[in-house]
Amino acid sequence: MRKASLAFGSAIILAAHLAACSGEKPAAPAEQETVTQTPPVEAEQVEDASATHSKYLEQPLVTEIFTADPSVHVWDDGRIYVYPSHDYDAGIPEDDLGSQYAMRDYIVLSMDEVGGDVTIHDVALDVDDVPWAAQQMWAPDAAHKDGKYYLYFPAKDENGVFHIGAAVSDSPTGPFTAESEAIEGSFSMDPAVFEDDDGEYYMYFGGIWGGQLQRWATGEYNDDPNLNTDLVNDDPLTNEDEAGQPDDVALMPKIAKMADDMVSFAEPPKDVMILDENGDPVKAKDHDRRFFEAAWVNRIGDTYYLSYSTGDTHKIVYATGDSPYGPFTYQGVVNQPVEGWTNHHSIFQHNGKWYLAYHDVQLSGKSHLRNVKITELTVNDDGTIEPVNPMPGE
Repeated sequence: MRKASLAFGSAIILAAHLAACSGEKPAAPAEQETVTQTPPVEAEQVEDASATHSKYLEQPLVTEIFTADPSVHVWDDGRIYVYPSHDYDAGIPEDDLGSQYAMRDYIVLSMDEVGGDVTIHDVALDVDDVPWAAQQMWAPDAAHKDGKYYLYFPAKDENGVFHIGAAVSDSPTGPFTAESEAIEGSFSMDPAVFEDDDGEYYMYFGGIWGGQLQRWATGEYNDDPNLNTDLVNDDPLTNEDEAGQPDDVALMPKIAKMADDMVSFAEPPKDVMILDENGDPVKAKDHDRRFFEAAWVNRIGDTYYLSYSTGDTHKIVYATGDSPYGPFTYQGVVNQPVEGWTNHHSIFQHNGKWYLAYHDVQLSGKSHLRNVKITELTVNDDGTIEPVNPMPGE
């Protein structure tokens, strides 16, 4: 696969760096490219990234802005559209709840082919344009139906509770107009909307720790400030006797069929069960296989593939099933750990080839300032996926 072709452009970067230091906004980029509040990548960071690029499997799609959590789709025009988070440094200290990930808007990337020129479009949606949202516009996804494009996004409301919103546009790149309220029955984060072969759409969502899924374990939101980030038995170092109760089943991602209007659920969310090789639910202590966040679903033939992040073991793994509702049986690793704490992805097909979109921190070296990459993915004839090593030169 041909690497992404954007050059680092030292003169442009230096000019942006000087503008940032003087407090002036950098000059507007070419038409169709976004004007962004994100601080430009510092010159020394880019130089370091360039000097060590050989250790990375792929190079960033863009260097002008920080991007993460890529949800990639190929719409009817055959063009590749990337719906990422838009990272910036809000100066918030790092913690296990992800407070440092303080993103506030979405910017779409597009290209004709993997490795081709990438267009950075204008801001597609800003938190100020979402009536119910207050902060933390985390990983989004998108869908297309009957000529309309739908952007799905998590955000915290004024009470600090994550819900999932929907916004609509006539263009795949926006701007999107947000619904006045979050999707009824939605909670937690990381929405991913899958279109099945029969034209039905399903949303998968959820994430533990900062994603608040553990706060919904009883079906209602638990606002206890002393609630453990994880359930007590999610700690692999705590044995059954110390915990005083049997090993817990892991919290599972959620699924809800979308209504015809594409901005509401047709049913209450349900658990998506992930099973081990014995047919038993994966346990919370099994950090190499348990669900953490970033659910994504593909269909290959009659088999459904659920891939997701394992969080603090930093892998993308996958499980397979016969229904979009599951259950899904764990199969193996898709993406080995990247540079940086988070590992978040999507899998898509273009011109007969499979690709993995993911992110790392090559440009910044900071876990909350990430950059999106794309690499070819091998799906074997027997349906297994060859693991990707994103850091072969390390």
